[in-house]
Amino acid sequence: MLIQQLKELEKDGIITRTVYAQVPPRVEYELSQMGIALGPAMAELIDWAFMRRDALGEAAAVA
Repeated sequence: MLIQQLKELEKDGIITRTVYAQVPPRVEYELSQMGIALGPAMAELIDWAFMRRDALGEAAAVA
């Protein structure tokens, strides 16, 4: 579930959670400094996977 993933990301320091005391309840999530620092590594991983998408798709089909 989304809420579980958000809690884990917050616990790991990747995002921050801000709760506003209002009605209706409002909560905002944003990347922490550590989450922002992950950006370049994630971009590299996405590029790597994109360049190998055919081979990765074949490996998944075999498994």
